[in-house]
Amino acid sequence: MSSARLTLSPSAFDPDTVDPSLREMNDWIARTQAALPDPWTLPVDLVRQARRSGRGIMPALALDPAATTRTIGARDGHPIPLRLFHPAKGRSAGTYLHLHGGGWMYGSADENDPRLRRLADNTGLDVVSVDYRLAPEHPFPLGPNDCEDAALALATGGIAGVSRGFLAIGGESAGAHLAVLTLLRLRDDHGLTPFSAANLVAGCFDLSLTPSVRNFGPERLVLNSNDVLQFVRRFLPESFDRTNPEVSPLYADLTGLPPALFTCGTRDLLLDDTLFMSARWFAAGNGTNLSLYNGGAHVFQMWPGDVGDTSLGEMEGCLRSFMHRAG
Repeated sequence: MSSARLTLSPSAFDPDTVDPSLREMNDWIARTQAALPDPWTLPVDLVRQARRSGRGIMPALALDPAATTRTIGARDGHPIPLRLFHPAKGRSAGTYLHLHGGGWMYGSADENDPRLRRLADNTGLDVVSVDYRLAPEHPFPLGPNDCEDAALALATGGIAGVSRGFLAIGGESAGAHLAVLTLLRLRDDHGLTPFSAANLVAGCFDLSLTPSVRNFGPERLVLNSNDVLQFVRRFLPESFDRTNPEVSPLYADLTGLPPALFTCGTRDLLLDDTLFMSARWFAAGNGTNLSLYNGGAHVFQMWPGDVGDTSLGEMEGCLRSFMHRAG
């Protein structure tokens, strides 16, 4: 795979050529969510519990029996749980640091067990997934601090039992946002560039909200316009400038960052975030690959399906390619 492939095809946006399975998935998601209570009328803990139990659209937990959990200390002494996976066959060639999605408010490392198990086995990488602190109880900067502290621990040998031969970082949605913030913090605050690849799936890179977020409207296809606004309000103190590069990496100096794969569905309201960020990544001289899936909803890879399997396989193949080029 080329290290610089930033292309757009009209076919990625043609509504007449959307895969039927994605149409069916989108219809099910929209119909199911329309029948549920508005999550903003419910207590945060109740929404989190419903998410973990599979009530709603999120798949129920399917814990990997071989995964383990350990903790490291954050800079303020808070314990940061880490979910660890090792390839089922053979010795690990490196480690993938994963940051989960959930609007900085929801989600956990163990909600991603099936996909992270698959990634470990198909890439030969150890996987470390971070249970960073969540808003609104723990607003910015605590979640990003935890991600930075976990990345520093990994880069400096502070996480025993995982390989540092090749390091990659990535995540979905809010997790992709946190992955880029982590790369910038390591570069700017520590003079470190330890990661050789990034896997960024449907990230929210502009907390002032891109046009595709603002214009998506009230239909909840996983997320709607108001959902992203409410997530940002709970994550970020009201007084903070939402275009500050410390919170919106779209506005940051992106030079010297690792090659990245950007993935997004064209029915994802965060589409502009991916299009704009991948272009800026490319313009900064970084290796850039852009992969768009016609009709895909927000992080459609969470649900079973051939298109999701294809996308996950592309991510795994890209990580292997980055690993090969890194030597």
